[in-house]
Amino acid sequence: MSFAPVYLDWNATTPLDAVVREAMLPWLGAADPVRFGNASSRHEYGRQARAAVDEARARVAAAVGAHATEVVFTSGGSEANNLFLKGAAATTKPGLVAVSSIEHPCVREPARQLQRAGWSLHEIAVDDQGRIDADDWQSVLAARPRLVSVMLANNETGVIQDVASLAAQAKAAGAWFHTDAVQALGKLALDFRALGVHAMTLSAHKIGGPLGAGALVVDKRVELAPLIAGGGQERGLRSGTENVAAIVGFGVACERARAVREAEAMRLGQLRDDLEVALTQCGAQVFSAAAPRLPNTVFFAVAQLDGETLVGKLDRAGFACASGSACSSANPEPSHTLLAMGVAPELARAALRVSLGRGTTAADVRQFMNTFARVVGELKNLASVST
Repeated sequence: MSFAPVYLDWNATTPLDAVVREAMLPWLGAADPVRFGNASSRHEYGRQARAAVDEARARVAAAVGAHATEVVFTSGGSEANNLFLKGAAATTKPGLVAVSSIEHPCVREPARQLQRAGWSLHEIAVDDQGRIDADDWQSVLAARPRLVSVMLANNETGVIQDVASLAAQAKAAGAWFHTDAVQALGKLALDFRALGVHAMTLSAHKIGGPLGAGALVVDKRVELAPLIAGGGQERGLRSGTENVAAIVGFGVACERARAVREAEAMRLGQLRDDLEVALTQCGAQVFSAAAPRLPNTVFFAVAQLDGETLVGKLDRAGFACASGSACSSANPEPSHTLLAMGVAPELARAALRVSLGRGTTAADVRQFMNTFARVVGELKNLASVST
């Protein structure tokens, strides 16, 4: 019996929501009326574009409890993370920058660039569940960091950090605190004020929005130098003609995700729990099972079975999942997140991530588990024959 392909890699990207696509079409010349103005132009076409950008900005802000004037549109999460770290560093003399050891490469790599430019860098340790290590965190605070970045929810394990507490402590130590909330948007209730951070990164394509749109939500008291200088768009922090269609889509996606978040979190959490029970029955180890996690994410491994091999076999069987972060898939090394958690490299190489989303059904999960059990059995039998 064959099944239609099943997508189980929602943390990597999501399909464009139909309502989002409809809202974008006029700005792509694919609907009537056609809208194409430059949002910086002062004529009617430009005013229409500016109004659309302003409306989208308000929608993004509302989704995270921020003020519209605090939203700076970017090309995505990577640019927003770079804007905060490099932009803040450019306005002060070098000091200590601290980022968690499980950050996405678009935080770790700019932090390492700052290190090469004269900053001190500390990668904050995590415990065996992927939570910030309390003792190492205290040592960071004692060193009086200038910049701190800790992701709200990890893209691989789904572990949720206590960012509100960390931000309050970092502020007391005199640091600017940033959080990458790309994976949290649409899955957790977000409140920029309650979290107490100075800046927060968001991305559209993780919530049914278009690729190529993101935002840095930033407290106006934080001084940043722009990465892209030019005409002064986005409060002078991100020059360049706005991608109106993508920005409009981002705003609608935020509104849509906010409306269904609570119900989807409950539904996906149950599917995830069912999936984990079945995985353990197949001999899998679920990582970070004792930590608070996103309701849609499972990161696991079956010892002595290569994760990339499993991904390939599952893909050929019609199930799309991942062996780790999509943005570092060209790197054959084991997951840096698992290594930071103290997982042995050979087990880390066996890791597989399944991330669920709005289109995932209970039938999808059952079909996946039936196929997964079969594939694991075949690989184990093959291994026993070869030895």
